[in-house]
Amino acid sequence: PELSYSPEESDDKTSPRASVAELVTTPLFTLSYLVFFSILGTLARMGLVWLTFYPGAPAVLGVLWANFAGSMMMGFLSEDRMLFREAQRSSSSSYGRGRPLISAGETGDRFIAFLKLKKSIPLYIGLTTGFCGSLTSFSSFMRDVFLALSNDLPTPFNQGPPPGTAFHAAEPSTHRNGGYSFMALVAVIILTVSLSLGALKVGAHAAIGLEHAPFPLHIFGAPSLRRAFDFSVPVLAVGSWLGAVFLAIWPPDRPGGPSSRGPWSNETWRGEAIFACVFAPLGCLGRYYASLYMNALAPSFPLGTFAVNIFGTAVLGMAYDLQHVSLASGMVGGGRVGCQVLNGVMDGFCGALTTVSTWVVELDGLRRRHAWVYGTTSVGVGLGLLVVIMGSVRWTVGWSNPVC
Repeated sequence: PELSYSPEESDDKTSPRASVAELVTTPLFTLSYLVFFSILGTLARMGLVWLTFYPGAPAVLGVLWANFAGSMMMGFLSEDRMLFREAQRSSSSSYGRGRPLISAGETGDRFIAFLKLKKSIPLYIGLTTGFCGSLTSFSSFMRDVFLALSNDLPTPFNQGPPPGTAFHAAEPSTHRNGGYSFMALVAVIILTVSLSLGALKVGAHAAIGLEHAPFPLHIFGAPSLRRAFDFSVPVLAVGSWLGAVFLAIWPPDRPGGPSSRGPWSNETWRGEAIFACVFAPLGCLGRYYASLYMNALAPSFPLGTFAVNIFGTAVLGMAYDLQHVSLASGMVGGGRVGCQVLNGVMDGFCGALTTVSTWVVELDGLRRRHAWVYGTTSVGVGLGLLVVIMGSVRWTVGWSNPVC
């Protein structure tokens, strides 16, 4: 699902004018979809965290249900044969033009060629790499694993709702020995990996089951409708990204100073959502290009996804430390605005740079031995980095509650 348009994969045999037009518009539409859907995916992830973090929740892992939902949607889009079926008629490739539409349940060479065509469609790349990739977060998953190990995993019983996905540090409610900490670590890993892999299968089965649904799903992927989306998404992408930047610089709830309810009391939303929307497209685009150029280097070990997941985890660990210690200014996290920016880096940049949905797709597609090596290495290296980065601060100077 992370594969995208590249000239080497094209079977285009049309006129030079059509080829030049496609080479210009396809990357433009693809990048626009990635920017727009990365913002939507980040907001959806943060919303799911808020909805699923409540007193009495059976699972209080902040990003668990976002990883579940994104993996299920990724499974649906990967297996779906209907949404983009009409793209064959408008395709300029030798496969698509003039050939019969692929039928429900079809397999074989024609289905493989259809998958290759589908992965070159900008809207499909935006939905999978952009939305699903930003809805899920490997770095937040690794953060939850470390917090479970250090007995700092927040719960709604003693902390209330989390301020965004960047959870406050807290003194553990009860002391526990190392054996219980190890069991908590294993529980977080098993819950996240098994639920995400299970969601991938559920989404794939849903796509197969809806192939014979009475409502024709393929009308959503009709060429005319998709063309309208393609030409409108650059405006939406630029407008939404610039709008987030302007709201971060000039928040509308602070026109003339502190409000009557306290200093800057109305702008908590600024650090919880707006800064994340500013940084999310940067992370998503970085993941897209890393996957595009690095995943093919080692088919049995997707280097691009591995690199962005590990790098994003390291950045999140450093931002978490900075947010929970006193800096040179003497304020924890550098004050309110500094704390909000660090929230945006963790929720936006790191959340969109790292992905669980693509990771589980790759685990499911690799041979069993390669999947075990890839999955174990990803989790082991990610957790090891956080033990060094976050643990070196947590178990020496300690953490303080951030100001935002």
